[in-house]
Amino acid sequence: MADKSLNKTELVAAVAGETGQSQTVVGGVIDAFFATIAKTVADGGKVTIPGWLAAESSNTAARTGRNPQTGAEIKIPAGKRVKLTAGSKLKAAVK
Repeated sequence: MADKSLNKTELVAAVAGETGQSQTVVGGVIDAFFATIAKTVADGGKVTIPGWLAAESSNTAARTGRNPQTGAEIKIPAGKRVKLTAGSKLKAAVK
């Protein structure tokens, strides 16, 4: 099966082709888009693009884990994780 992944360079080229904008402009917009999402989520906010995507941070509790190689118990500290949720339009596009 052929590799169907899309890297940033290919994404920028595809969006530039669809919009008629230069790749430099599109690359700047995409960088600003992800920087804004990262800053908002890092500050405890939630980013929602209705129908497409929601991103927010969630807290995880401290817990005890196990080293899979040795079986020894390890302490996993509390922390923050990023939670991404697909919206209805994205889910429908995949079906």
